[in-house]
Amino acid sequence: MAFADKNLTCRDCGVQFVFSAGEQEFYKSRGLENEPGRCPDCRSARRQGRLGASNKGPREKSKVTCASCGTEAEVPFQPRSGRPVYCDACFAKMRSQRQPQ
Repeated sequence: MAFADKNLTCRDCGVQFVFSAGEQEFYKSRGLENEPGRCPDCRSARRQGRLGASNKGPREKSKVTCASCGTEAEVPFQPRSGRPVYCDACFAKMRSQRQPQ
């Protein structure tokens, strides 16, 4: 099957970009059926935004009392009522006990 360059319009910025024959061949070899909806710049920016989502800053920590040893600990989540919460040491100990040997 012969591929020919196509002009597509980016759905984010509205700029026209070329979907080259080489890119079409690459998409076909990977089993991708849909043409790209974004230009290379918008695809790159979107990828960076997705990768940077984990850099939202430090996570909020909640102070809790360990359900096992009673010491005060900080956890990186908001505890649910009725569920036990453990300090790092007790959690690691419980986890190692549950691991099949």
